[in-house]
Amino acid sequence: MAHQPEVFARSLEPEEAQRLVKITRSARDRVRLRRSGIVLASAQGRSAPEIAAMFAATEGYVREVIHAFNTSGFAALSPKWSGGRPAKFGPAARDQICRIAACKPAELGLPFTTWSLTKLVDYLADHAWIRASTETIRQILRKEGVSWQATKTWKASRDPDFVAKKTRILDLYDHPPADGRVICADEFGPLNLQPRPGRGWFPRGRPARQRATYTRTHGVRQMFAALDLATGQMFYRLRDRKRWPQFLDFCKQLRRRFPAGKLYLVCDNCDDDQVPSRAVA
Repeated sequence: MAHQPEVFARSLEPEEAQRLVKITRSARDRVRLRRSGIVLASAQGRSAPEIAAMFAATEGYVREVIHAFNTSGFAALSPKWSGGRPAKFGPAARDQICRIAACKPAELGLPFTTWSLTKLVDYLADHAWIRASTETIRQILRKEGVSWQATKTWKASRDPDFVAKKTRILDLYDHPPADGRVICADEFGPLNLQPRPGRGWFPRGRPARQRATYTRTHGVRQMFAALDLATGQMFYRLRDRKRWPQFLDFCKQLRRRFPAGKLYLVCDNCDDDQVPSRAVA
């Protein structure tokens, strides 16, 4: 067997030697630490067989590291990691996962109101032929910005014209008419003043309690509010009662605030909003 010629690291400048020593002391990557140790040992005059015995490596690997350092310098010390295994799920599968996660479980005939990762994984395996771990699904949903919040109940509308009304309202939201502005109006009440303890660290001893009942010495108030979708501003009025005359008065105030153009008023089907047609006229 022919004897291979000795190979040594090139001569190092003082700054390069200090940098190499620093890498051997502080590098966290094991590959970079090992390669820098091999180059440092070679620069100190040790032969390739001696270095191979020191680092439990083959002579061929030691020579390869030294030649790479002599050619590329410190860049040869860092490992060149490959891109890893190709993605298991392509764009089509990811899109299907996100679309199913965005659906309400009840729409798919499932007996619960919100998804969990475990339920979603089981449904994908049974109906979409997509088998993945909960962590994989979590990463896909997080990357695509899909999330859901738990709902205690889900109330479906019984209005036979619900779909037509919903389509009309969503069209107003997406395409505001040029001849007016869209206003969302609603009422809220009864309102009453109650002490609120807020949040904080749990106190020592017996904590203060809020009494279950309280005295309404001055009655309650009702709120009428409207949101201008064009500017994001909200307007409200407080009244003692919540009947159609008060709601009609609130609508007239909105008209005085926006005298020009049409007002597209979006309301719910509460009886308070059912203003008689003669009053509107």
